[in-house]
Amino acid sequence: MSQTDRKLGVYVCYCGGNISDYVDVEKVREAVEGEPGVAVARTHMFTCSDAAQQEIIEDIKTENLDGLVIASCSPKLHTYTFKDMARRAELNPYCYTQVNLREQDSWVHRGDREAATEKGIRMVRAGIARTLLSRPLETLRIETRPKVLVIGAGVAGLRAASGLADLGLEVFLIEREGEPGGWTARWGAMSPNDRDGKELIGDLVERVKKRENITLFTNAELIEKGGRIGDFSVKLSVGGETITLEVGAIIVTTGFSPYQPAKGEFGYGLPGVITLPELQEKLADSETEIAANDIVYIHCVGSRQKPSDDLPNPNTYCSRYCCTAAVHTSLKVAERKAGLRRYHLFRDLRTYGRYETLYEEARRQGAIFLRYDDTEPPTVEPAGDRLRVRVKDQLTGNEELEIDTDLVILVSGMMPHPNDELIGLLKLPVGKDGFFNEIHPKLRPVETLVDGGFIAGTAQGPKNLPESTASSLAAVSKAGGLLMKGYVDLEPLVAVVDTDRCQWCGKCAEVCPYDAIERITCEGKEVAHIIEALCKGGGPCVPVCPEGAIDIEGFTDHQIRASIEALAREVVQ
Repeated sequence: MSQTDRKLGVYVCYCGGNISDYVDVEKVREAVEGEPGVAVARTHMFTCSDAAQQEIIEDIKTENLDGLVIASCSPKLHTYTFKDMARRAELNPYCYTQVNLREQDSWVHRGDREAATEKGIRMVRAGIARTLLSRPLETLRIETRPKVLVIGAGVAGLRAASGLADLGLEVFLIEREGEPGGWTARWGAMSPNDRDGKELIGDLVERVKKRENITLFTNAELIEKGGRIGDFSVKLSVGGETITLEVGAIIVTTGFSPYQPAKGEFGYGLPGVITLPELQEKLADSETEIAANDIVYIHCVGSRQKPSDDLPNPNTYCSRYCCTAAVHTSLKVAERKAGLRRYHLFRDLRTYGRYETLYEEARRQGAIFLRYDDTEPPTVEPAGDRLRVRVKDQLTGNEELEIDTDLVILVSGMMPHPNDELIGLLKLPVGKDGFFNEIHPKLRPVETLVDGGFIAGTAQGPKNLPESTASSLAAVSKAGGLLMKGYVDLEPLVAVVDTDRCQWCGKCAEVCPYDAIERITCEGKEVAHIIEALCKGGGPCVPVCPEGAIDIEGFTDHQIRASIEALAREVVQ
């Protein structure tokens, strides 16, 4: 279909004032309604509302529209909303373009309404130009295997395995250590409900053993991965033996590593200075006596750090669980030692949500909370057979206090588990904090950019037990939804090769991060071939091709050039 035959609908959103307060929405509509190919141009207060969607569907049907341009908020929020709307109107959803007038225009140009309006007109024109060159595409349907590989047998991995098994899926659960359970198996009563870590892991392991469709491998690691979503081929090293498996999805629950303070950091290395995980291991033994009359807890050790010459790569994030865990543990210690004096030295205390009651209980029992400035952290030094902690308390006007104590507990945070080999094999994205990255923390919290790859538990960031369990069940839901229907539909916005122009030099395959390009023979010559199930449409292959033989569906060179030309056209006021 030529551009002159196209009939597009253009819809500009007020976004309840988020856009219209800074962009003259009606002026944008008037400027583009005469563009070639535009059959309908309207505005809505909320284009995503049911009423607006129904009006657009009616326009599609009555005006025989074959393309849509919706100028509203971020495509991250409503791409699927409007694609589903197009499908309901029997319009191909890949003939739809969403222009981001909110984040990319109104919110960044609040001080200049005229310029923001002009930019909005240019942006919508670019969307129209791209849509005029769009063509109907069909999703890629891939058959799936009803089997899942779960990597890591801590709380999240064990819970995910049993949840998947209850859905009728076959599960292969692998653990690098000789026993499942991770750090939880080494700890006693844990926050917030006093559940014994060893007991909890024991129950989860028994639950796993009772399910015939779960196979647990210990002393096992992933050493090779191939294939694509729905049909991965993986190799495991299990006690020196290599095992090959075919699975449809992979869930990574590799857990965390506790921060290990450097020697001398807050006195670490001195007798009587230990970390919170070390204290929790001691408390796991119910017979352990607390040989102390005074205990000082220093919070934020290994979290919320700032860069320095000695620390060029700090952990700038908050570990979240530490405050609650420290206060809870201090209460458990106090149960074993009557008359124990406790001091909590903190920067900010975050026993969030219902865990605030733990803080209140500690205060009622006489625990003293002192707030220090991060520029003047506490110091710890020997004082005879005891320890002396110096701190400036912001709550008492920066008065410098000296606390003689028997035990100093460094409340250390969570760090990402060393996973370099696994990252290389699975090509999972990692955030600047070193933990695995989800696609979107709210909309797609356990999915990754690798189709069929999911993350859960503390592998994706610091969490407490309920949060780890919730994320593992979310991964179960996503993996189950993917595999139980027997197929998955993938986006067709992938690379395509013009085999007439391709001369196979291999440069495209070298830069593809997903191994989605292979060499094949076509009509007597070697050319590049796109493995559609692996391609993410990122496009690094396009600029390196010396013959210009590769394009990306939905973002072709013609579409991009047309969009740029439309952006550059002068706006007549």
